[in-house]
Amino acid sequence: MLRSPLITVMIAAARKAARSLVRDFGEVENLQVSLKGPSDFVSSADRRAEEILFKELSKARPAFGFLMEERGEVKGADASQTWIVDPLDGTTNFLHGIPQFAISIAAMKDNAVIAGLVYNPVADEMFVAERGRGGFLNERRLRVAGRRDLSNSVVCCGVPHSGRGNAERFRKELAAVQGRVAGVRRTGAAALDLAWVAAGRFDGFWERALSPWDLAAGMLLVREAGGLVTDLDGDTQVLEKGTVLAGNEYIHASLLSAIKAA
Repeated sequence: MLRSPLITVMIAAARKAARSLVRDFGEVENLQVSLKGPSDFVSSADRRAEEILFKELSKARPAFGFLMEERGEVKGADASQTWIVDPLDGTTNFLHGIPQFAISIAAMKDNAVIAGLVYNPVADEMFVAERGRGGFLNERRLRVAGRRDLSNSVVCCGVPHSGRGNAERFRKELAAVQGRVAGVRRTGAAALDLAWVAAGRFDGFWERALSPWDLAAGMLLVREAGGLVTDLDGDTQVLEKGTVLAGNEYIHASLLSAIKAA
């Protein structure tokens, strides 16, 4: 696995925050939660993990700024370098005792993501990547799946929930894809979905209405695993538009065509 100074900092911060998350996950029924928006719950576990990540990453790289789910944007002395952090991707899964959630950390320099980490502490799966140096799951090199035909593929998607997203548009997209693939999955954690595309578990993934902290690390993982990541218009403005389509070049092209037709 990559062990550059930057990746080492990210791994150490993630593991420390993960210990707090795992303790809280073991007592999920006792968590105090606050309502942030329609069907969007943020737990005290989420806030504790974010505080740990903020402190650890700030200590290691004091000049970096931050873009975080709870804190929002925090300016750093070096305006060219930013941490993009989601302390708990898959909050709803976490609150329901479903062990499909992750910490996501990305390092951005001059508006380009240069390093990414997605860590599922329950499974102890650490996905890391650096631009130009490949991606790894623990000690194994990541490669996207090699399937070229949608009919043999399992793809993942995000489903709009109450009060967020265009459900009717999603139904049309799903109908266009569902009849052409071997299976469709919805896991509820976009950062992990992208990591699983990078690992070849999913052949493709698409979702709308996402934030930069949902996307930045996983996007780099897929690209460093040999995959293609665009927005749902086929362009490169993934973080700006908050839409994503990922897969190898063949599955990506087929999914993009199906989704555009819908």
